[in-house]
Amino acid sequence: MAFAHLHLHTEYSLLDGANRIEPLLDRVKELGMDACAITDHGVMYGVVDFYTEAKKRGIHPVIGCEIYVCENMDDRSAANGMRAMNHLILLCETQEGYQNLTKLVSEGWTRGFYYRPRVDMATLRQYSKGLIASSACLSGKLDRLLLDGNFESACAHAREMEGIFGKGNYFVEIMDHDLEDEKRVIPLLVQVSRETGIPLLATNDCHYLRREDADAQEVLMCIQTGKTLDDTNRMRMETRELYVKSEDEMRRVFPEYADAIERTEEVAKRCHVDFVFGETKLPRFPTEAGETSEQMFRRLCEKGLAERYQPVTQEARDRMEYEIGVISKMSYVDYFLIVWDFINYAKEHGIPVGPGRGSAAGSIVAYCLKITNIDPIHYNLLFERFLNPERVSMPDIDVDFCFERRQEVIDYVGRKYGNDKVVQIVTFGTLAAKGVIRDVGRVMDLPYAFVDSIAKMVPNELNITLSRALEMNPEFRKLYQEDEQVHHLIDMCKRLEGLPRHTSMHAAGVVICQKSADEFVPLSRGSDGSIVTQFTMTTLEELGLLKMDFLGLRT
Repeated sequence: MAFAHLHLHTEYSLLDGANRIEPLLDRVKELGMDACAITDHGVMYGVVDFYTEAKKRGIHPVIGCEIYVCENMDDRSAANGMRAMNHLILLCETQEGYQNLTKLVSEGWTRGFYYRPRVDMATLRQYSKGLIASSACLSGKLDRLLLDGNFESACAHAREMEGIFGKGNYFVEIMDHDLEDEKRVIPLLVQVSRETGIPLLATNDCHYLRREDADAQEVLMCIQTGKTLDDTNRMRMETRELYVKSEDEMRRVFPEYADAIERTEEVAKRCHVDFVFGETKLPRFPTEAGETSEQMFRRLCEKGLAERYQPVTQEARDRMEYEIGVISKMSYVDYFLIVWDFINYAKEHGIPVGPGRGSAAGSIVAYCLKITNIDPIHYNLLFERFLNPERVSMPDIDVDFCFERRQEVIDYVGRKYGNDKVVQIVTFGTLAAKGVIRDVGRVMDLPYAFVDSIAKMVPNELNITLSRALEMNPEFRKLYQEDEQVHHLIDMCKRLEGLPRHTSMHAAGVVICQKSADEFVPLSRGSDGSIVTQFTMTTLEELGLLKMDFLGLRT
């Protein structure tokens, strides 16, 4: 095959992309393609899942993003609003490129956010190394200049972009979804390419999997914008061509630009990013001058042993020595010191702390450090359930704090290690069974009472799906089979069910990094303005980052 999709939105372009990662990559494989890119709008939420699933299928994953570029990211005036943002596709050619894309996306959210996460040209110049760029869609600056009749300015812009990314690292992107403006701009883009010597790249702006998914995409856009399908002023795609096309279909779209199609695979093959899984990246615990982490750890364990066991039995000492050996060998000394430190802070400041939960209660070291309050010898608890040298996985100590004062402990950890290194973790709300009925019903402008009555037919069961609800509730199934309107509603809901709807902050999860968090993980901003990771808790753990659970209990 000689074509790869390099402009593609997954479900993580929230309420704007409907490509679920696994079915998407199954389809790419079915179409015989060897490579595929992920370029979600302004975010990198899905890049690790995309990478993992692509590798499983023998598909070469290209990590990228469609970013928003403005004149000045610190300017939040009306003049610098939505219309002033231009789209740009960035693909990671190298590991350094991935680091730079992570920085750009994080900067866009933490510093440049105004309607969207934006970066400016100065920031683009700063983090351009290792990245390949293309001019994007009709919302890209190159297309906009051409549609406004500014050919000379468009050529100057293309040369400027090539100057930023380097010769051979910037492309003029052509796409044709049967839209009037695209038909007008394609010959002009070709002219820019000839004038500047910057090569063409043929793409399709993929938002959904197959042509027949276009209707579900329109419903998704209405959920995002709070509109109904029959609203004449709503944002709409105006085309049914935004699907994952085959190479043959792309060649039929651009019969005279075979080189622009074949170039996509050449670009894809240049892009190499690898994620390292299971390699721990623990921060160092700051010790007093002249004392190593290991020395401090042993001193605290010895002190705790003498306090917890009076007299100290040989059994307790042997157990502690064994555990210290395992913890040191697995390089988790700093982990224990970090947990000991923030629990100690809470106790010294009168913040109630739980006695310990889960497998950590099996550790005499945790008991001696007063991380837990349960004597594992007395209760015959196994250390190996918590930490096993045969199974290399991060220890996981969940700590309960007083609900009202939990944030004080998180704030302390931020002060201790640096607020740039301590970040709370993202979680995704999805279009779940009951919710998706209400969302889609509103978009279809169906009466509220009618939609509500159908949503209430879904049983109150954890992780219930619509298919399961139809099996469980005969009345719901009968209505679905006999009422055409209900049938249409539920069928549409099934197509969108489970897609991410919004982000929020994880109730307890906090990541603590060795260096600034955006060196390891892209950052975004929660609805309350707080900085959160773009990767979920499980992804952070897979990447070897230190994740802590600061649980809040009211009891």
